[in-house]
Amino acid sequence: MARLLVVDDEKSLCQMLEIGFRKDGHTVETVFRGQAAKRKIESQVYDLVISDIRMPDLSGIDLLKFFCETRNPAAFILITAYASMETAIDALNLGAYRYVIKTDKLVEELKVTVNQALEELALREENVRLRRELLRVFAHNNIIGQSQAIQNILSMVRTVAHTASTVLITGESGTGKELVARAIHFRGMMAQTPFVAVDCGALVPTLMESEMFGYEKGAFTGAMKSKTGLFQAANGGSIFLDEIGELPLEMQAKLLRVLQEKEVRPVGSNDRHSVDVRVIAATNRDLEAAYRTGTFRKDLYFRLNVVTVHIPPLRERRADIPMLVHHFLNRYTPTKPLQVTAAAMKSLLQYDWPGNVRELENCIARAVTLGDQETIDVQDLPPAIRSEQSTSSEMTPQDAASLSTTALAEMERMTILRVFEQAHGDKALAGKMLGISRATLYRKLKRYNIALRGNPQQDEKEAAAHVAAR
Repeated sequence: MARLLVVDDEKSLCQMLEIGFRKDGHTVETVFRGQAAKRKIESQVYDLVISDIRMPDLSGIDLLKFFCETRNPAAFILITAYASMETAIDALNLGAYRYVIKTDKLVEELKVTVNQALEELALREENVRLRRELLRVFAHNNIIGQSQAIQNILSMVRTVAHTASTVLITGESGTGKELVARAIHFRGMMAQTPFVAVDCGALVPTLMESEMFGYEKGAFTGAMKSKTGLFQAANGGSIFLDEIGELPLEMQAKLLRVLQEKEVRPVGSNDRHSVDVRVIAATNRDLEAAYRTGTFRKDLYFRLNVVTVHIPPLRERRADIPMLVHHFLNRYTPTKPLQVTAAAMKSLLQYDWPGNVRELENCIARAVTLGDQETIDVQDLPPAIRSEQSTSSEMTPQDAASLSTTALAEMERMTILRVFEQAHGDKALAGKMLGISRATLYRKLKRYNIALRGNPQQDEKEAAAHVAAR
């Protein structure tokens, strides 16, 4: 239910509107002068203002101007008994939601208009909330990893995000190309603009052009009304063309023209529409080899290849696996501290991950589902990982042993941090959740240089006492 302000020098009308809207559950305040309404708007928050246009001290148009200057997100409806086309156009241009003429059915008409306005405001607020959530998600480091390769990618993302350059992201399937594309969009100057993702490999060849560029009513059988294409939907923002190497040559030529001319022509139309779109493309193919064999246009390749971001496969950055495992455990068991056994971690580190990060996420989801909800062991892993007991051909036995030891230590450190957060700093509860004594907990906190909460001197005394007791 909303909070409404009704402004009209006709007191009987104010009372009638107040009674009508209160019956619908709204909170209603009424004032009979424009200046009084101005003071109300300055000091109070309303979801909607309904104002007459002609008032003795301040017109509804002037009140609307003041209302808009306050940057109030609410809606403003003007009512009048003296309608004119010029006044209506002025009111709407100034930001009024609706211009309603006083008739015998004014209350009923206003109720419908108010409900429509409140629905639109709710949708607008939800849109803002969702965009804020996207910004929150992508403003933080959701590209997980501590390897030098990932740090280089993050550095590139920070640089490119504040430009409008075309970006080509390369890497095997499952490496996180769309995640990088979204980070480039949402961490930069285009964060508040549209982001449209297109899976080029999933588009039906006969419908590609109409999906990308739109179509006019009657352009083909079944086109009952005009439709805006994906490029126009992304106007002012970014369009992400995933697996662009799957586009047929005919569509590549049309895409190249759009990139060169910055305009689209819907199917069945002779009119062209300008579009201002930053293109982020991704592929798991070698496009340079593809244009040399004639399966990808050379001119389109160089048009796309302005800035290239390459994401290496997971087998080339195994040091990121423990952090990724921890990240996915947080996602699938946010309130339960699952442990990963040394044998399971060794298997995860030695597997080659042909499906990359996507396969690792599915593996952790499976292990969480089928496991005992306490630990993840080798038997909880997929058969393909269990059967691959030998060290990867790309790793020497010494490297594998060293990486495994380092990975397990890092995994233990992150698990302790995670449990401490869940226990809100309560050391006794954290030890109980981890299944270790308080003395062991203190030793691990010191080993991993994890800062203790509360009084540092007291914590040091407690730690020394518990260790001495052992």
